Amino acid sequence: MSWELATAGTVAVLLGGRSAEREISLQTGATIVAALSSLGCTVREVDPAVDGWVAQLEGVSFAFNALHGPGGEDGVIQGALETLRVPYSGSGVLGSALAMDKQRSKQLWQGVGVATGGFVTLAADTDWEAVIARFGKVFVKPACEGSSVGMAPAATPVALAAAYRKAAAFGNTVLAEQFINGPEYTVAVLGNETLPSIRMETDREFYDYEAKYLADDTRYHCPSDLNAADEAEASTLALAAFRSLGCSVWGRVDLMRDADGRFYVLEVNTIPGMTSHSLVPMAARAVGMSIAALVRRIVELSWEGRQHHG
Repeated sequence: MSWELATAGTVAVLLGGRSAEREISLQTGATIVAALSSLGCTVREVDPAVDGWVAQLEGVSFAFNALHGPGGEDGVIQGALETLRVPYSGSGVLGSALAMDKQRSKQLWQGVGVATGGFVTLAADTDWEAVIARFGKVFVKPACEGSSVGMAPAATPVALAAAYRKAAAFGNTVLAEQFINGPEYTVAVLGNETLPSIRMETDREFYDYEAKYLADDTRYHCPSDLNAADEAEASTLALAAFRSLGCSVWGRVDLMRDADGRFYVLEVNTIPGMTSHSLVPMAARAVGMSIAALVRRIVELSWEGRQHHG
């Protein structure tokens, strides 16, 4: 019934936007438009970077949010949609804002006991030598960007200072995270369940923007190489990280596994990509779920969730 109610009128797909991830959002949006159209929906594409976009939401029964990065994934558009009383997909204002802010995500996980790597917040006057002495190699990243935008590894004070300047171009808050030497996994969350984990393998130094969206030599293992007990552990950790931030409906949790086999949460993505290279559709395919079926389930879960809190 929730599907019928949500799609009773025109479904808006929010795509594009003004963030550094605009191009990826346009691709994600195109995938979702195609899926909704194949399910018989009347679809309207709405780009918040275009003047007058709010008027385009007049009369829509549901908004599928395909915006990535600041302005789309950080609670801002969610708050606007709440104010306009337009039901929308995915996490609400709080979960979106917290997950987008890597600094506060990690602070919260440390507080509630969700395993995450050590980190320090950088500033222009940071003692670069002290950070390297404490952690050895680190990954530097802007606190509020996605898609590995502005990320770089650093193993010397000089490299750390350069990486900080690069990341600072994308926002005021920059983190240096402890380098965890091991494979990277991602676990998709759908409702109260997880989809099979995926292990990412790249010949690059790390799983960067190129490896994510442009390279054809990035290898994805789905199902991954985890045994049943380790898969369950990764799933439990992913759900704990997701729920502790107040996220809901769907998302993707990135994990690292160290040499001792321990998992650590890197970050939560509340609006994962849905492009040809994207990981959530890949995990869904592993359990026999098409992109159209996945999109339909996201709409259903979102509608049901919105009804519980107004």
